[in-house]
Amino acid sequence: MTNDVHITPEGLESVRRELDQLVTVRRPAIVAKIKAAREFGDLSENFEYHAAKNEQGFMEARVKELEQIVKNHVLIETAKTPGVVSMGSTVRFEEDGEAAESYRIVGPSEADPKAGTVSYESALGKALLGHRVGEHVEVATPNGSYRVRIVGIE
Repeated sequence: MTNDVHITPEGLESVRRELDQLVTVRRPAIVAKIKAAREFGDLSENFEYHAAKNEQGFMEARVKELEQIVKNHVLIETAKTPGVVSMGSTVRFEEDGEAAESYRIVGPSEADPKAGTVSYESALGKALLGHRVGEHVEVATPNGSYRVRIVGIE
């Protein structure tokens, strides 16, 4: 099984910035919180100490996740074939008279539909890959399927 993490160059830069922020700013701040909380005495009933240790655990888990992304990243190159939806493409489409929507197809680690990105592993991403402007595409989801028409690819 491969551990490759498909990510756009912009997504990789964002991951690196977040990792740097966690390691150089948040980690020392949490260590300082733990040190200060220890000075309050009995650790068994010290809420500040336990809260800081809990925060440290979550932060260290995120650091490990980001380090794995950086270590195992595979950059998504955009549009290998002009006019065909591929990983890295931004696709505009319409669904039965609705207003056009636009999403960029990215790797799972940077997918955020609210921010206009969907994973190539999602139902929408899978359905759009390999199609051209003007084509109707069937998107199969667990709750049923729907059709969209591709109106633009960037």
